[in-house]
Amino acid sequence: MSRIRQSFCLRAFWRQGVDVAALVRGAGRIGYAAVEIWDRAGEPLPLEELVATARDAGMVVASMGGHGTLTSGLNDPRQHGRIADELAASIELAVRHGIPNLICFSGNREGRNDEAAVEACAAGLGRVAPLAEQAGVNLNMELLNSRRNHPDYQADHTAWGVRMCEAVGSPRVRLLYDIYHMQIMEGDIIATIRANIGRIGHFHTAGNPGRGPLDANQELNYPAICRAIAETGYTGYVAHEFWGKGEPLEMLAAAYRTCDVG
Repeated sequence: MSRIRQSFCLRAFWRQGVDVAALVRGAGRIGYAAVEIWDRAGEPLPLEELVATARDAGMVVASMGGHGTLTSGLNDPRQHGRIADELAASIELAVRHGIPNLICFSGNREGRNDEAAVEACAAGLGRVAPLAEQAGVNLNMELLNSRRNHPDYQADHTAWGVRMCEAVGSPRVRLLYDIYHMQIMEGDIIATIRANIGRIGHFHTAGNPGRGPLDANQELNYPAICRAIAETGYTGYVAHEFWGKGEPLEMLAAAYRTCDVG
């Protein structure tokens, strides 16, 4: 049995004309434990239908977006009321459907310094952390690169994210550690994961450069990374979120083999 529970982001692999149920069933046959979505509304299937489809394939929905929007997020206190309401609704959905992780966003800097943003994000998440604790749902702040894909995004380094988690002080406020994005911003992936695994609630993968498949054309050593994750005792999900031009199930099978470090 694999020591890594693998998942995949549905929108990264679904194509027009591809049957969603067949894609999910095929992923289940490969060995995937979960699928995930970016928008709680679902797409390309309604959330309820996706949950049922995943369940029929022996899988769960591992993660979904907790609130909008990526660029206007928790670092802006003016957004806290809206985001708290959206997160409360998402937590309710997560409990109903057995979804363990919700994605949160810092928002863009727009001139805010990092320490003020830590305080603002901690205050915003602190409003809903008790609900998340009661529900047993993780609120995962996503770490993204501000150098290439998301200019001006604030949560762009692991150390910033860890300070934010510590400021909230809740076991349910964690990080979505995106390996691709953090390779671009800071590198030193394995050592960083080992040092901060207690603050990581979820992982995303992709090859760098190009955010492509986890193959020999990119620089990250995913078998070594996944062995390091497994050695920490991490029991959450590692989800593939890369783009490729190949047949979706073939790409998913190749990624599964790469990260299957049983």
